[in-house]
Amino acid sequence: MTKLTLIKFSSEDCGTCHRMSHYDSKVSEELGCDFISVMMQDPELYRKYRKILLAKYPSKEGMGWPTYLLVSNLEQDFNIVGEIKGGMTKGDFRSKLSEILTINS
Repeated sequence: MTKLTLIKFSSEDCGTCHRMSHYDSKVSEELGCDFISVMMQDPELYRKYRKILLAKYPSKEGMGWPTYLLVSNLEQDFNIVGEIKGGMTKGDFRSKLSEILTINS
């Protein structure tokens, strides 16, 4: 199976995004995913992953803070295989990501 990448879209001024940064990358890597954190205020990094975000949220309407998109084939014709939106505990985050990974395995 292709290794999946979890991309976190967040904002510097989002307290929930900051709280989740204490465990989101670690949980992602423990579950076998690569992890990329994209701050909306980082123009270069945002520009690189913008097309993935806009494929799911063309007008950015309905996004959560943070929004995580689980992507396969990141460098080729990417495919969004799941998403997690909004703040949650470490346990809930692990459960949601595990569920998406199970569905896609």
